[in-house]
Amino acid sequence: MGAITKEEFEAVCAYVYGLTGISLDNTKAYLVETRLGSLVKELGLSGYGALLAKAKAEAAKHLEKKIIDAITTNETLFFRDSAPFELLREKILPEVAGRGKKSAPGKPPPIRIWSAACSTGQEIYSIAITAKEVLGVNGCDIRLIGSDISEAAMNAAREAVYSKFEIDRGMPGHLVDKYFAPRGHKWQLHPAVKSMAEFRKVNLMGPLEAMGKFDVIFCRNVAIYFSQADKAKLFERLAKCLVKDGYLIIGSTESLRGVCPAFELKMHGRAAYYQIKD
Repeated sequence: MGAITKEEFEAVCAYVYGLTGISLDNTKAYLVETRLGSLVKELGLSGYGALLAKAKAEAAKHLEKKIIDAITTNETLFFRDSAPFELLREKILPEVAGRGKKSAPGKPPPIRIWSAACSTGQEIYSIAITAKEVLGVNGCDIRLIGSDISEAAMNAAREAVYSKFEIDRGMPGHLVDKYFAPRGHKWQLHPAVKSMAEFRKVNLMGPLEAMGKFDVIFCRNVAIYFSQADKAKLFERLAKCLVKDGYLIIGSTESLRGVCPAFELKMHGRAAYYQIKD
């Protein structure tokens, strides 16, 4: 099988965009070859055009799922960029829990946090562990939702078993001892933390109303793969998923300036976050 042709690459780009909203520019031809070439060989197909034709013809969409899993980037680690978790620990969780107790003294409403594009679970479980450390279990109902477009990534997140390499990427040693148990050469997250999160397959370019309302939304390093117009649409939809005074946390290199006027940038220490303008 030869290198991907210009026509094949353009067809793959259009197909991937239609499924995920991810925009692949001309610099990503090698990425497409690397990630989809093995599928082409595995299926004994003549090329990338044949791969797309087979995927589009499949009613069960198994190949479509494999293509999404191959193309989507699942780079993640525990407590990635420490500032958002300092923000969560020092400001957001105490504030949201306090608001809940004032509004419903007998039984505070649940604190709902959404990790959009949760990948293999490191972010959502970092949030869960932070919530455990800050709030414990006394009187707080923490409900965590992790979503991703890749079913393979979410299956790994549901399993919550991590290699030593994955654990060493960001998880402090004292928290490993507290929240993980050895499982062969890997580490299994304790059931009490694992059970705090549920997972849903969500395409962020589609309707999001069914997700409900959240106190906090983490949507980090996702929109960097979207066009400017699609970024604006995404954050307009996310704004509708936040409660009043809710928090949106995006990637450390991202900005909503000129993207979504509904949000206002705020700072706490070295951490940036966004809230809907009054």
